[in-house]
Amino acid sequence: MQSTQTLRGALYGITAASLWGAMFVVSDAMMELIPPITLLSIRLIIAALMFAGILMTQRRLQLPLHEALRLMAIGALGFGVSVGTQFIGTALSSAINGAVITSASPAFIVLFAWLLLREPLTPLKLISGAVATLGVLIILDLSQFSLGIADAQRLIGDVSLAVAAISWAAYSVLVRRASRRFSTAVITTYALIGGFLFCAPIAALELRDTALPAPTLEILAGIFFLSVIVMGGANYLWNRAFALVEASVASLFFFAQPLVGALLSNWLLKQAITPQLVIGAALIVLGVLLALRSEQQLQAKARAADA
Repeated sequence: MQSTQTLRGALYGITAASLWGAMFVVSDAMMELIPPITLLSIRLIIAALMFAGILMTQRRLQLPLHEALRLMAIGALGFGVSVGTQFIGTALSSAINGAVITSASPAFIVLFAWLLLREPLTPLKLISGAVATLGVLIILDLSQFSLGIADAQRLIGDVSLAVAAISWAAYSVLVRRASRRFSTAVITTYALIGGFLFCAPIAALELRDTALPAPTLEILAGIFFLSVIVMGGANYLWNRAFALVEASVASLFFFAQPLVGALLSNWLLKQAITPQLVIGAALIVLGVLLALRSEQQLQAKARAADA
């Protein structure tokens, strides 16, 4: 029974992370037609309406105003700042870099968990954050920029992706804290609304000089994938994985994101997998593994103390 549950958890987690990896490829193609924040706003409102509809049928949508505003502020950080900079970074850099750089988030989560939740910050966790940061810096290649020979647009895109990874880590910890009082569905719904309210004014500015394309089958399919499959389905599968498998194990499934994202970007978009990207990705993976190892050690000590 336990092995079946673990297998199901692994299937859910890997599927979710794989969808996030594919998201970068679809986003990269879609943003050639629709401005990044406009695309994000469309994605957010569709997903928000979907989740809100579910909560309304269950009569769980209504919250006190101050609680709703607090959850929307969390959403502005996660779905506004983080996903917004992720979309901008993907548009300016590449789908490969987007998938790889944002995979550093799990290593930074431990730092915000220490700051906001007072979770123990061990030397191994500090090392994990430093290693992951080094991996991101190698991909950014700041030395070339200082010499004036790097593509400035790509650098801005990669820096945006790094901001996305760090802000998503902060968002994840805030969601963990909010989860003590609210269900995942309630948090997700109000977070999506907050993200949309944050992004909508920026999207309006984008559309002053850019007209939306006519809705073709390809565009509608891309919007459906990004809104319903990724924002709705992938998040649900990821949450189910964490319900079935220990968090320290389920977090490892996140590595499917950069792998799928890089392979699909190379295959479909013909984007190069450079040695610099491979080295940086390896350091990011090492950093996340060290963070997970530290968490496993802490859990083992806690179980030993309770025995």
